[in-house]
Amino acid sequence: MTATLIERLSAIVGAENVLTDAVAMAPYLVDWRGRYHGAARCIVRPDNAEEVAAIVRVCLAAGVPIAPQGGNTSHCGASVPDTSGTAVIVSLSRMNRIREVDAANNTMTVEAGCVLQTIQAAARAAGRLFPLSLAAEGSCQIGGNLSTNAGGVQVLRYGNARELALGLEVVLPSGEIWHGLRGLRKDNTGYDLKQLFIGAEGTLGIITAAVIKLFPLPGTVATAWLSIDSPAAAVRLLGELQARFGAALTACELISDISLGLVLKHIPGAQPPLAASPDDPHALRTPWHLLIELSGTGEEADLRAACEEFLGAALEKGWIDDAVLAQSGEQAARLWDLRERLSEAQKIEGFSIKHDVSVPVSRIGEFVERAGAALQAAYPGIRIVAFGHVGDGNLHYNQSKPEAAENAEFMAAQPDVNRIVHDIVDALGGSISAEHGIGQLKRGELAHYKSAVEMEMMRAIKRTFDPLGLMNPGKVL
Repeated sequence: MTATLIERLSAIVGAENVLTDAVAMAPYLVDWRGRYHGAARCIVRPDNAEEVAAIVRVCLAAGVPIAPQGGNTSHCGASVPDTSGTAVIVSLSRMNRIREVDAANNTMTVEAGCVLQTIQAAARAAGRLFPLSLAAEGSCQIGGNLSTNAGGVQVLRYGNARELALGLEVVLPSGEIWHGLRGLRKDNTGYDLKQLFIGAEGTLGIITAAVIKLFPLPGTVATAWLSIDSPAAAVRLLGELQARFGAALTACELISDISLGLVLKHIPGAQPPLAASPDDPHALRTPWHLLIELSGTGEEADLRAACEEFLGAALEKGWIDDAVLAQSGEQAARLWDLRERLSEAQKIEGFSIKHDVSVPVSRIGEFVERAGAALQAAYPGIRIVAFGHVGDGNLHYNQSKPEAAENAEFMAAQPDVNRIVHDIVDALGGSISAEHGIGQLKRGELAHYKSAVEMEMMRAIKRTFDPLGLMNPGKVL
């Protein structure tokens, strides 16, 4: 059966685009974190939506599961198949064309395999901004970003991927193509079908192209690093920044000293913006830090001067311990590099139990305090790596033991650690997944915290679109 299937797939995309060799397939079968390892019959690399549709029809006729894959940067195991070896991985990496840039309409039409960084560059070349920005932007692909409803550091001003998409082209589990590539801000003609596929992690169909929103390119940016004493202080500063600067506040990122310490330990050349002592360049002034960015279309001097004035007043009022305002684009990039290398530094440090949670912004401080106390009581000496997007209530909240040798045993405690963290999140009216999705990692947790009504509505949608359950099985539901 597999031999016949591969022959039929090769007839669609060419034999060179059907990978069956173990070495060639290996990178597609493990997730970025190295936690999930799958198996597959083959890797198929289509060039266009029609080829994707033909692949789906062949797999449907054979009853073969399909695992769509973009840049394979998932944190929840959504991008790799299970270990049965029955699935065909459909890699969208060859579908990487920018079909159109409509500067007057502030839209861009892109194929699913376009790397996020490439899209950002194309927007800048047209004098526009595509604001989705995250640490994996050099390798993640827009199809995956939409399939997981990616967030990133500029959600505060521009919204999640869901808010940045106007239209989609999708291959359905039936092998039909939905041509929904509309660049309209207003289209009140029934159900907003694209929203079913955004965040569905490839379980309802394969996104092959999208019309995405562009924005005016900011003419001026002010970036600052603040030393603060607590998450509660960060929430207060967020409110003051919003009251003073409104929509000009683009990003507001919270970083713990433990998180920053891992970057200083593992990333060559990394230096803290505000060291506590000249004798110890890695010593940090405070237990928490805030990275803020303002952007606008006005005069650079005016925005920087206003930011400097705000920071001076915050220092006088005791809201912050110290601050540094970037004096150049290069210095701003160095500040952002500290933030963006956090996940990489954690990966180098070793496995940890990861949580991507959200709570109401007003309750961030309460969450950190309650969860920290409960975890320390249950696991004395636990190390908590906390950072995230304070502007939208999303924290990456990860746990490990300081000594790597202790982590194997600690990882076995993940169900109990999850219950401590997620119960507090739930009690505070939060979500167990803010921007990483569900994948394989959180299927059980989703069923635990979603109501029976919500779960049945989701299953009903899945049955309607994919009655045979062949589209990315084992993910979400």
